[in-house]
Amino acid sequence: MFWFWFFVGPALALAVLALRGECKRARFVAGRQESQADANLPPATVIVPLQGPEDGLRENLAALAALDYPDYELIVTARTASGIPPAVLPSGVIVALGGAPDAGPSDRIRNLIAGVRASRKRSQILAFATGDGRVGRNWLRALAAPLEDPQVAASTAYCWYLPEPPGFWSLMCSVWNAPIAGLLGPGGNPFVWTGAMALRKEVFFELRILEAWRTALSEDGTLIRAIRRAHRRIAFAPAAMVARSGRTSARQFLRLAKHQMDLARADLPRLWAAALVAHVFYCGAMAAAITATVRGSRGAEWALVAQLGLGMLKGVNRAVLARAEFPDRDAWFKRHAWVHALWVPLATWVWLWVLLSSALAGAGRRAGRRYRLTQAFRARA
Repeated sequence: MFWFWFFVGPALALAVLALRGECKRARFVAGRQESQADANLPPATVIVPLQGPEDGLRENLAALAALDYPDYELIVTARTASGIPPAVLPSGVIVALGGAPDAGPSDRIRNLIAGVRASRKRSQILAFATGDGRVGRNWLRALAAPLEDPQVAASTAYCWYLPEPPGFWSLMCSVWNAPIAGLLGPGGNPFVWTGAMALRKEVFFELRILEAWRTALSEDGTLIRAIRRAHRRIAFAPAAMVARSGRTSARQFLRLAKHQMDLARADLPRLWAAALVAHVFYCGAMAAAITATVRGSRGAEWALVAQLGLGMLKGVNRAVLARAEFPDRDAWFKRHAWVHALWVPLATWVWLWVLLSSALAGAGRRAGRRYRLTQAFRARA
């Protein structure tokens, strides 16, 4: 019984605390989903780095060109002109080229730097977007609003996977990815994602991000460390969440999910370690409860029901909040939101496998290569 309670007790406590956090996040999201009409909306620049063709790229860029924002420019960047697929650029977009590779940063970071350098002088906000996700019309308004607080260095959102047509591993990716999005909420937040992120231009240069990027392996990690050193906050903008709809196979998903955790171990070591410990207890408790149930313990049955029920409730809450964040994708959630409840136990074991693989692989910077999880689930080296 010692090993049973060693795993089950902490696992239930962690599940209850996580569910309380989800309820707090739900209240925050509900309060932030209203219109940003009264927010201060200074001139802005939106920068989209490209690294080749993406599914739906033309439509995604068109959405970024049609934002409900009074004064902004859209800059699309690539290493060379050939890196921009034909007939995808909306009218009025500005193109900036990062140049040929050298011993410096990755193509993506060079493209980001080129976009910042090409931004107009009168823009007061720098916003960064991704070409492999779809944004809503209020995306830039949502990111700009939190920047009125002088303690906020950056505002950010994240992506939610809405695969069409859905397959097993595509839906599993959606369930697996949901807890990452669930880390964002009220108060200070642990990370920024340059697929949906904004900061004031003066803050960007005050934190010396441009200089740091020139020698960086991870643009997100560099931003996180600079913001922490400045003792500033990262604000979550729920209305700026990005929808991704790509499909994946088991091999692609597991490989690239592990690469994402490699990066998390390098950039967010405490958060990564907390996730590893939590999933060791979650999965250990499931295994202990199932074993004790098979041996005839009625108490273990109830412990297993409680653990699975709490996990599924968290999944339901995440799906409900995502449905509110993507009002135009209501049909998808009506058909597939159930997987975010029923598949949570399986996704928990997938999380454990990915985290343990990351623990064995090192800090995610191997042989000078860096990987990113993208909509098409292709490794970008």
